[in-house]
Amino acid sequence: MNRRQAIALAPEERRRFLDESHTIILSTLDRHGYPHTVAMWYVADPDGTVLMTTYAKSQKTLNVRRDPRCALLVESGRSYEELKGLLIRGRATIDGDVEHVLDVLARVQAKYNPGQPAEGLRAAMRGQASKRVVLRITPEHVASWDHRKLGGVY
Repeated sequence: MNRRQAIALAPEERRRFLDESHTIILSTLDRHGYPHTVAMWYVADPDGTVLMTTYAKSQKTLNVRRDPRCALLVESGRSYEELKGLLIRGRATIDGDVEHVLDVLARVQAKYNPGQPAEGLRAAMRGQASKRVVLRITPEHVASWDHRKLGGVY
């Protein structure tokens, strides 16, 4: 087995890493074709689809409307032997349905503020949700690595 295959994350490991990671880096393409890269809070569906919300008038939304191709990066580790990550390339769709935005906002709230009461959350977020959209990124290609699998051999 080659080194790339040896360090790749299995599908379940990818799902777990995506679920447990805190911030994802989203790169869209600006009108000149350059990457526009931002850190985002997100949630992931079991099939690997990544969802996040942003303002309907944000630069990333404008970029996705023009060109849906994007990339996502989640990584961890401080030294080479600890490096672990996922690079997801795919296409984003924009969903402006307020109920769907509220669904994703509620999931994000539960992920990033566990233990907070969910009661009344939708009503409290409804005003914000009306200005936001859901970005849904469907993976087309996933690269992954976990250098810990090398067992100290580099």
